[in-house]
Amino acid sequence: MKIAMIIVRTLLGAMFVFASLAYFFKFGGPQPAPTGNVKVYMDGISTVPILPIIKVLELLCGIALLVGRFVPLAVVILFPILINIILFHANLEPKQLPMIIGLLLADLFVAYYYRANYKGLFAAKPIQ
Repeated sequence: MKIAMIIVRTLLGAMFVFASLAYFFKFGGPQPAPTGNVKVYMDGISTVPILPIIKVLELLCGIALLVGRFVPLAVVILFPILINIILFHANLEPKQLPMIIGLLLADLFVAYYYRANYKGLFAAKPIQ
C-alpha cells in the first residue's frame, strides 16, 4: 500500500506542478480561443483575479506532494479545486472528464492513506 501511495502521490503532484507551470510560462503551444459557454465562463472568471491564486495553490500543493511534506494539507486544499474542475468539465467540456475523475480518485486515495491525520477534524468535541 505504501508503494502505491508514493506512486499515486508523485503522479498527482507532477500533474499539478506541470499544469500550473504551463499556465504561468505558457508552454505547450498556443491554446485555441474558447467559444460558446466556455468563453462566457472564462470571461466571468477573469474579471476576478482568482485563477492565478488557484494556480499558485496548485503549484505549492503539487510540490508538497512531490516532496512528501504537508501531504494531508495539500490533499485537503486540492479537493475543492478538483471538484470545481469536475463540475466545469461535466457541464462545459465533457471530453476530459474521465481524466479529471482519475485525478479526484487519486486525491481521495492519498487522503484515505492519511485518514488518521483527519480524525481531529471530525471530532464532536475539540481536543483540549
